[in-house]
Amino acid sequence: MNNSGNQQQSRWELAHLSIFGTTQVHLRNPYTIAFWSIAFPGYGHLLLSKYLRGFSLVIWEIFINQLTHLNLAMIHSFTGNIDAAKDVLDVRYMHLYIPVYLFAILDSYRSTVDLNKIYLINENKSPSVKKLIIRPFEINYLDKRNPMIAFFSSMTIPSVGQLYTHRIFGAIFTLISTVIYVYYSHVLEGVHYLLIGDIEKSTSVLDPQWLLYIPSFYFFTIYDSYMNAVENNKLFDSEQKQYLKRNYQPKDFKIKKGVKVE
Repeated sequence: MNNSGNQQQSRWELAHLSIFGTTQVHLRNPYTIAFWSIAFPGYGHLLLSKYLRGFSLVIWEIFINQLTHLNLAMIHSFTGNIDAAKDVLDVRYMHLYIPVYLFAILDSYRSTVDLNKIYLINENKSPSVKKLIIRPFEINYLDKRNPMIAFFSSMTIPSVGQLYTHRIFGAIFTLISTVIYVYYSHVLEGVHYLLIGDIEKSTSVLDPQWLLYIPSFYFFTIYDSYMNAVENNKLFDSEQKQYLKRNYQPKDFKIKKGVKVE
């Protein structure tokens, strides 16, 4: 009986608090998740907290994109230089790129639909999540965080917003990605020369292949940190509600709808 009860309880667990962050299942728009997978394979899975699959897809996207020179071909296409796009594109790897790209979109959409069903089935049955975790090297606790602070923190340097919401794995991966993109794209050098008025040099120092990673990456980190701050606050409210209901509300308490209370 005890084993059965433990299995039943773990099946209804929709949130987990650890020193590395707060992972939870909550309602998401499948089309939004699919959109981020279209923008960059792996981002949709990271929004679902499927980190191993998400990180793998992100690394694969960068690896195969560099081999095919897809970003550079896209820039030539955007400027109307179709012949140059054909010349730089390495078709030997294109057939490796397309299946994984489509898989990332479809799998993130399917996973979102499935997780939404799990949430709706177990929403009212889930037990309260631990509010405090203490370990030798880190402390994490469930509290409310300001989504706008997460939003503006991510606008300064990507990964700061993830640190604010205590998502350690995401913050480390985002910080490493930021350094790589900034270094190889020379975007800060371009901004420097732009500020001093040397527009021609500001354009020439940029590496278009690496530069095209930055827009989707930058806006994803902002959206990810803001969304997680909002959902973290909802989890805090839910835990508080369940705690008060479990410890202070009488078991025979019922709300009489439509009856005027004198």
